[in-house]
Amino acid sequence: MIIEQGVVDRVSGQKASVRVEKSSACASCQSRDSCHEASGKDMIIEVANDLGAGKGDRIEISIPAGSFLLLSILVYLLPVLTLIGGAVLGGAVGGAFAINPTFASIAGGCLGMGIAFYALKRLDRSARAQRDLRPRMTRILLRSDLSFPGKDQE
Repeated sequence: MIIEQGVVDRVSGQKASVRVEKSSACASCQSRDSCHEASGKDMIIEVANDLGAGKGDRIEISIPAGSFLLLSILVYLLPVLTLIGGAVLGGAVGGAFAINPTFASIAGGCLGMGIAFYALKRLDRSARAQRDLRPRMTRILLRSDLSFPGKDQE
């Protein structure tokens, strides 16, 4: 289980937008230069507000490690495999139809990448529907409003 901390930025209905601060794991990550985390901005994650957190509350978010690993492999590996497969297939088809093999390889690679990105977009929509793949709010660490439900307010 991957556990991060963040601050609730906005609450709308049953969902909360959480600003997740960079963790020490970001400093040692091999992909930190290509990630938008390197820009110095915090990441915004939308989670179900099952615990009733309010704006400004510091919360803990957990992400199942297995689903994180699976989705990471798909996002990084699928485009590369389709690029290579499309280029090889394009070169073979180009040679069979007397088309310039270099041009056919480039076209096949671009087509493969287009298919990969379309598939990832569809996968993203289906992954959002599956509760076991989404980050979850596991606990509220610190409430921004120190008043408690049921306490008389002045």
